Amino acid sequence: MYPRVIVDMKKLKHNMDAITAMCHQQGLSVALVTKCVCAAEPIVELINSTQADFIADSRLLNLKRIKTDKPKYLLRIAQPCEAEEVIEYCDISQQSELMTIRLLAEQAELQDKPHKIVLMVDLGDLREGVFYKNRDELKTLALAVKDAKMLELFGIGVNLTCFGGIIPDEDNLNELVSIAKWLRSETGLSIPFVSGGNSSSLLMLKKGKLPKGITNLRIGEGYLLGNETDTCSRMEGFYGDAFTFEASIAELKRKPSKPIGRSGYNAFGEEVSFEDRGEMLRAILAAGRQDIPFDGLSPLEEGVEILGSSSDHLIVNLTNARSDFAVGDVLRFNMNYVAVLDAYTSEFIEKDYIY
Repeated sequence: MYPRVIVDMKKLKHNMDAITAMCHQQGLSVALVTKCVCAAEPIVELINSTQADFIADSRLLNLKRIKTDKPKYLLRIAQPCEAEEVIEYCDISQQSELMTIRLLAEQAELQDKPHKIVLMVDLGDLREGVFYKNRDELKTLALAVKDAKMLELFGIGVNLTCFGGIIPDEDNLNELVSIAKWLRSETGLSIPFVSGGNSSSLLMLKKGKLPKGITNLRIGEGYLLGNETDTCSRMEGFYGDAFTFEASIAELKRKPSKPIGRSGYNAFGEEVSFEDRGEMLRAILAAGRQDIPFDGLSPLEEGVEILGSSSDHLIVNLTNARSDFAVGDVLRFNMNYVAVLDAYTSEFIEKDYIY
């Protein structure tokens, strides 16, 4: 059935193993992140077959259904209302609020289950974490974890590039290492885990420029699409086409290229305009913005041009493509990270795994 995503598991396993080896060779642990693929069972099983140290996800619902012997690591800072399930379903979680830490401590005692805390530090990207200059607040959180019977201050971490686009470098990551050393002296704890970010730190890893004292990376796009997200480029020796989107032609007709009549806003509140390029051979595919972003797709067949999409349909121009297309034929597209994320979030897109 179409639309569907085809996953080449051999390529994906190659990327997983390559990322894991890169980290281990430089003394770092690695958490492979399943958020983008909604912790799909075949991909979780593939991670289980690797030497990755952790399975990480930002959604509790995903972590609930993950079956693994690896430690399960919650990436999104918890809401107070989630404290019970964080303890029940996760081994490690990232936190930044005193109230939530206290609730986790209560739940850990109630469930008689030890839990590891990674305190998040904001180094300027302005997403989650205690702002790095507020060391008194960091110390308060660290001591609260230390004083909790069933909690362990496992480490500290940072998120970069995700919101503010701030690139990891030797200055900001050395600051993280410095904070870890300071917290060790203030608390008397070993704090062995210093997580230096996500796939945007892979370029520094490849160049051997990660500061000594960074002990972990959390990697999603790096193994899914072979990208380091600092420069948004493919890494040498990695596959970028493990995921392929396929959709069939539901309608194929010659129509004008410019809509006819008085133009207003489209269904998404956007003002749109179209160049008059004459008559086109236009195909409609049964996949719209509810399923996948059209600007996250790249046609794999020469001459195919994406014109846009509505909620339900993807519209493509086949005028300059081969002449023998017919209704029911399948078009194939490469996918970027957001396309994979949205396709996996959509229940209307089939996922098929080839080995």
